[in-house]
Amino acid sequence: MVPFMTLSPTLVTGATGLVGNNVVRQLLSRGWSVRVLARDGADPRPLAGLDVEIFRGDIRRPETLSSACSGAGAVIHAAGYVHLGRTGLDLQRAINVEGTRNVARTARQAGARMVHISSCDAAGIGPVGAPADEDTPLADPRGCTYAISKREAEQAVHEEIGKGLDAVIVNPGFMLGPWDWKPSSGRMLLEVARGRGLLAPHGWFSVCDVRDVASGIISAAERGARGRRYLMAGENTTYLAAWRLFARVSGGRRPWMTAGPAMLFLAGRGGDLAARLSGRESDVNSAAIAYARLPKNYTSRRAREELGYASRPLEETVRDAWAWFKDNGYA
Repeated sequence: MVPFMTLSPTLVTGATGLVGNNVVRQLLSRGWSVRVLARDGADPRPLAGLDVEIFRGDIRRPETLSSACSGAGAVIHAAGYVHLGRTGLDLQRAINVEGTRNVARTARQAGARMVHISSCDAAGIGPVGAPADEDTPLADPRGCTYAISKREAEQAVHEEIGKGLDAVIVNPGFMLGPWDWKPSSGRMLLEVARGRGLLAPHGWFSVCDVRDVASGIISAAERGARGRRYLMAGENTTYLAAWRLFARVSGGRRPWMTAGPAMLFLAGRGGDLAARLSGRESDVNSAAIAYARLPKNYTSRRAREELGYASRPLEETVRDAWAWFKDNGYA
């Protein structure tokens, strides 16, 4: 462990989100001093009752970051904007790229170690039997603005590393688990529970437990190698298999089958048309469908060997996530 890590405060951005909130809670359980950066008007529930020092600010406004970073031993950057689609690249870049650049620059100036929470969408892809690792070449993002912005955000971090920043990058898979206040990725579980997932997308993804990722992030802060990336994935599975598990755990209607190419094409184009007419892109759009069809299978070997990362069984994760949603009035 880096000696100063537990002596100096650790700043967490995105502390009201799924991964950030789990990181905050695990840090506190280990006796760390925690600061959080929260925007004015942020949902107060995720931080209620937690012994944290709250700084008001926005990663898009670098002048609000200096006081939060001052004296911090580490900055865990979990803030970001997630939407899988073709639209909103300017907003994604403003938050995910320039916001990350602001945090990285301020952390460097403060002499703090940084852990940047990226995404597996900024990594390569691998088929069944040959999962991608940190060195797998990137695939075509299929016009998905989120994937584009997360890749550019990593470049911004590396630019600051070149100027002296001590930083590590973590690439989580699709996370489920408790404290999903928004909710974020847990929406998929909730939609299946409501019977809205009768036809699953074609494709593979890696589902992991946010609690395991949060523990891995803290390990990365403690002993991750400067400039290194760590994939933190879970069980590689098809959407159909995962959705059927979601339905079994939640009591929702069991998905029938995987949607065929023609149906996916029509759904994507229909979503694109609706977005043009309404000015708001839904989760069903051609870019999200095309990106979901990629074989997103990953190995976490590096994180396991260097950080002690471990992922629990998928069914345990799904059951705990569902229990949290029920206990907090989402289901």
